[in-house]
Amino acid sequence: MDKFKLMLSVIALFTLFFLFSLCGLKTEKARCADQPKYVGSEGCKECHADEYRTFKQFNKKAHSFQSITRLKKGLEEAEVKKCFECHTTGYGKEGGFRSEQETPQLQDAGCEVCHGPGSIHAETGDPKDIKGKLTAKDCEACHNAERVNSFKYKPLVYGGAH
Repeated sequence: MDKFKLMLSVIALFTLFFLFSLCGLKTEKARCADQPKYVGSEGCKECHADEYRTFKQFNKKAHSFQSITRLKKGLEEAEVKKCFECHTTGYGKEGGFRSEQETPQLQDAGCEVCHGPGSIHAETGDPKDIKGKLTAKDCEACHNAERVNSFKYKPLVYGGAH
C-alpha cells in the first residue's frame, strides 16, 4: 500500500507541475495579447478631440505621407522605405505601417509616433497606459542632426504637436 501511495503522490506532483506549466504558458500568451497595438490617430479623437483637431489642422506630421508621395518619383524603393521611418506611424515595428493598402490609418506620422501604440490606453482610458510626458530624446528618433542637415529644416522639438 505504501508503494501505491507513493506512486499516487508522484503522479499528483507531475499533474500539478503540468497544470502550472500550462498556466505559465497561458499567462505568457495573455501578456503578449496585452501588448499595446497601433490604432491610428482616429482612435484618439473621441477622448482627445481638441488635441486631435489642432494636430490635424496645424501639425505637418498629420499629413506627412504627402511628402513621400510628392518626392518618391525620383527615389528608389529602399529610399522610399527609409522615409517611412519618420513619415508614418510604427513603420518597421510590430503592427505598424506596412502599406497604404494594408494600414491606411497609419500612413501619416500620428499621435502614436510620439506617445507609443495606443490600443490599451484607448481601451482603459488610463494615462499610465500611454507615454504622456515626452522628452527631447523621444523626438530625436526623427529630429536628429543628420536629418536636420539633410533636409534643411529646423525641428520644432519643444513646440508641441497639439
